[in-house]
Amino acid sequence: MRWTIILLSVFVLSGCTALAVGGAAAAGYQLGKDEREPGVVASDGAITTKIKGKYVADSIVSVFNISVRTWEGTVTLGGTVGSYLAREQAEALAKETSGVKAVNNQIIVEDKSQ
Repeated sequence: MRWTIILLSVFVLSGCTALAVGGAAAAGYQLGKDEREPGVVASDGAITTKIKGKYVADSIVSVFNISVRTWEGTVTLGGTVGSYLAREQAEALAKETSGVKAVNNQIIVEDKSQ
């Protein structure tokens, strides 16, 4: 019990509680600004996670840093890749993911040989 009080005192005095409370408040604020229903937000998050998992497992796109954003089932891909094959593979993996309605492929192909 004594150690609990000491640790609690250290956190309060060091300002960690403000960080913890502020972080939670910021997440709640962000969710409050989002006009999507909470179920849609969760579904979009699950779609993004599934696509990123496919990218990690795929030998063609796993080496590239591709951003994935999902809004109401529409996926937007961004970042740069080294070939058109990788760009097309990233789009195909996204399209075949359950729940995806459309894919907006904004991936840029950079020729690294120059």
